[in-house]
Amino acid sequence: MSASRARQGEPSSIDQGSARDIYRALMKEPLSPDVRTASRAFLTEQLANAARLPAEMPFNPDAITQWMEQGATRTAEQYADYLQLRKKGQGRLYFSNRSHALSFLQRIAPTKLVDGAWLYGFLQHWPDDRFYPLIRTYLEELGDGDPAQNHVVLYQRLLARYGCEPLPELSDAHYAQGALQLALGYNAEHFIPEIIGYNLGYEQLPLHLLISAFELDELGIDPYYFTLHVTVDNASTGHARKAVQMLLNVLPTDGSRRRFMDRVVNGFRLNDLGIGATDVVESFDLEQELLEMLARKRAFGQHVHSDYCVIGGRTVNEWLADPDKVSEFLQAMVTHGWIKRDQDPVNSRFWQVIDGKTAPMFGVFSLYEKQLIHDWIAGSWLNQGVAVHGPGELSGSKPLHPKKTVRRRAAPGSAQRLPLKSLDGRSADLDSDVSSLERELAALPDELRMNRLIGLLAPDKHATGAGLLAARLFSAALG
Repeated sequence: MSASRARQGEPSSIDQGSARDIYRALMKEPLSPDVRTASRAFLTEQLANAARLPAEMPFNPDAITQWMEQGATRTAEQYADYLQLRKKGQGRLYFSNRSHALSFLQRIAPTKLVDGAWLYGFLQHWPDDRFYPLIRTYLEELGDGDPAQNHVVLYQRLLARYGCEPLPELSDAHYAQGALQLALGYNAEHFIPEIIGYNLGYEQLPLHLLISAFELDELGIDPYYFTLHVTVDNASTGHARKAVQMLLNVLPTDGSRRRFMDRVVNGFRLNDLGIGATDVVESFDLEQELLEMLARKRAFGQHVHSDYCVIGGRTVNEWLADPDKVSEFLQAMVTHGWIKRDQDPVNSRFWQVIDGKTAPMFGVFSLYEKQLIHDWIAGSWLNQGVAVHGPGELSGSKPLHPKKTVRRRAAPGSAQRLPLKSLDGRSADLDSDVSSLERELAALPDELRMNRLIGLLAPDKHATGAGLLAARLFSAALG
């Protein structure tokens, strides 16, 4: 790599077949010519893969509205059947425990943290009324600049609230949908029909979203991000309806209509690439998750324990010095009474050492890491019909019963960032970027102002203070 490229921060190489590489490059250097070229090649390859899949939407545009409405009805009926089974005593369909649910949140995060990105490229068409439905959809994904409604901000806060950041090392398949969304958003001029088709598929209300929201709430995990999508994606007035409207707005009336619809349908198929939500649910292995977590922590704790504590003939430092001994160390704690499996974790000495503000190892494990430990220790005890609770700092509420009636959460209160003021009334340095942007925008003519705002509404920027301001101003200008 040349010195000039190194100074510009451009990637030295991008594996065009790696969704993870494309994802990270588009979030870091989306304007780099190398990144754009690689992302277009990636998208072309994925469209070729999608073309081999069956078409689940009609090729006849006149049948799209009825197809969408029938799909919404079918999902509603399936969800009603699920609720009936739950009322009859059937256990949760998706999540075996809280750590299972939190692991799910981590593994779908690469997609959720770029929510709406596939529509970004349409912003430049804001003067064209045909694109209005999907531009409005994108702005609604951004909460019209309100951080309490911005989908990416909401998901960032959800992960942070339950100690689920940073993310673990995930497979390429976990990044596939996020990479597709980013690649579509940054190559919109070449793939307009495909984006319309992808959007048509993505905005249909899936059954897994409804079930996830219900079971997250049962487990005391805030489901608002998911319930918000249930409402905004509705087939009556929401994003699903706007997706159909957009297709009909731009549909050619000449002989190119069939080719256009072929491309729309292939864009729709892109939704089936990568790893799906139910696949993520089914891939969870609690003990494997725990062992991987402890292996990561081992590197930080192998020299800091005292030698007075001996378990199975070895000090803790000696156990942690060998990366291949993590599973054996865990079993040694069970054998020597430090961990009492299939009981309330409060009965285990190891849990007493790590849980609570006065615990000797307070703060060593994140909330999610403690939840893994808690649920592995508890094991079958969680299914005995007793009150179930997690780490005190994690649940922050009364014990949860596994079959309690689902709670209905209201939207969180507005958390819009207010400028921090110094004693003399001027904005503090923390908000200087927003103040500077306001002054810059005020001096620009209308067209240049809109172009400047579009740059700030990019997937890697819209969740920042400047991006939220840009969304508010762009929404107001669009009407």
